[in-house]
Amino acid sequence: MSNHVITVKNLTKDFGAGRGVFDVSFHVNKGEIFGFLGPNGAGKSTTIRHLLGFMKPQSGKCEIMGIDCWENPSQVQEHIGYVAGEIAFPDSVSGWAFIRQIAAMRGGDICRAEELCDFFQFKPDGPLKHFSKGMKQKTALVIAFMHDAGIIILDEPTSGLDPLMQAKFCDLISKEKERGKTIFMSSHMFEEVERTCDRVVIIKQGKIVSEVDLHDMEDKKLEKYMVPARFSLEKYFMSLYEEVSDE
Repeated sequence: MSNHVITVKNLTKDFGAGRGVFDVSFHVNKGEIFGFLGPNGAGKSTTIRHLLGFMKPQSGKCEIMGIDCWENPSQVQEHIGYVAGEIAFPDSVSGWAFIRQIAAMRGGDICRAEELCDFFQFKPDGPLKHFSKGMKQKTALVIAFMHDAGIIILDEPTSGLDPLMQAKFCDLISKEKERGKTIFMSSHMFEEVERTCDRVVIIKQGKIVSEVDLHDMEDKKLEKYMVPARFSLEKYFMSLYEEVSDE
């Protein structure tokens, strides 16, 4: 039986002018923290929108728990907690009221939400329209994790968080992995990915350019160079991009 809980097969969505994703394929194993790494505009959010059933592929397919994401989006979303790359909340409600609304809709645990707020050291009081970017990001993280979904999909999840909160976020997803959760995290922050992820797929200009197992790479000698202290994902990433750009 396959251990894959997320499968992307030959996904293509061409927006023209070289924008989109092209023949993208990868899988995510149950219980791993999977990094989807690339610069802004590489196709990370487009891929995630297909996984959530928000977009129809031109070709290829996406599956979560063996369920086609486009054909059965509501069934897929039952298994998922999600943080969007661009957060948009209603202005007319307070942070707590919004959290309670989502909890009622999706079966979230308010006690768990309170624990997460304490963990991130903030109180979601007052109207959402007055929240800073960091407070909105924390609210989104609370909503994503409070209903105990088996799969968490995070699109640039630490955007707007200060370094202390970024470190706490890394602690949180490590703890969630210990609880058996599968974490899919898109990012362009090398340190965050290198610290937390088991495996990374690198995307550039809508195409997968490499897959890296971070556990194996600690001691691996790269063909082009060696890092004396330890494997550096950032140096490997930049070296790989230079090779691709030269082709």
